Amino acid sequence: MSEPAAARRPRSPAALTLFTLLALAGIAFLSGLGLWQVQRLAWKRALIEQVETRSRAAPIPAPGPAQWAETDAQEYTRVTLTGRFQHDGEALVQAVTERGGGFWVMTPLSTAAGFTVLVNRGFVPPDRRDPGNRAQALPQGPVTIIGLLRLSEPGGGFLRDNAPGEDRWHSRDVAGIARARGLQQAAPYFVDADATANPGGFPVGGLTVLRFSNNHLVYALTWFALALMLAGGLAFVLRDEARLRRT
Repeated sequence: MSEPAAARRPRSPAALTLFTLLALAGIAFLSGLGLWQVQRLAWKRALIEQVETRSRAAPIPAPGPAQWAETDAQEYTRVTLTGRFQHDGEALVQAVTERGGGFWVMTPLSTAAGFTVLVNRGFVPPDRRDPGNRAQALPQGPVTIIGLLRLSEPGGGFLRDNAPGEDRWHSRDVAGIARARGLQQAAPYFVDADATANPGGFPVGGLTVLRFSNNHLVYALTWFALALMLAGGLAFVLRDEARLRRT
């Protein structure tokens, strides 16, 4: 059982100073985390607004080789490109969508400008993975595609690496697929085709997810609340120590 308040003795000046310094450091640290989250909140809101603007704008020509160094800053830009599909170079990437599990159909498109772009033509369920089950959706002539510019997804999916030697893909790894298919002048990005219907209904395009988690306000409030609680605890201790010294 703790001693009565009247029997307690004040902490030594050194101990009280150390406690105060540690508490102030903690308050500063927690407040800093809160401010960092406020900055992240502003950044995330600007990013979401930028993506929404790009994805709804009129399409522009897909970047050619002279612009490839700048494509990292163009993700989700709406682009258009014309060329011929290389259906024999199609790669299937495992996918989970609002339509369930299946595959993204990644098909090289040879442009008239001489470079190649991997186009994510859309989603197919497992029973449509064989191109023979969607032969009517394999155009042989020139096509024009409109979609969103996306950045490569190297490596693989969660806890599952891509296996090019087995033609097993868990992510839309542009460089990996291009090497495996022997593509020349392959763009470092891919294009998610829009919802324009393909003959026979598959692949299903237009399934790009444009949702971004934005919990930074909650995180900021949490850190600020912890800083406030620590400040309150420090104030209580200092007030109690002052009272003990007066008695």
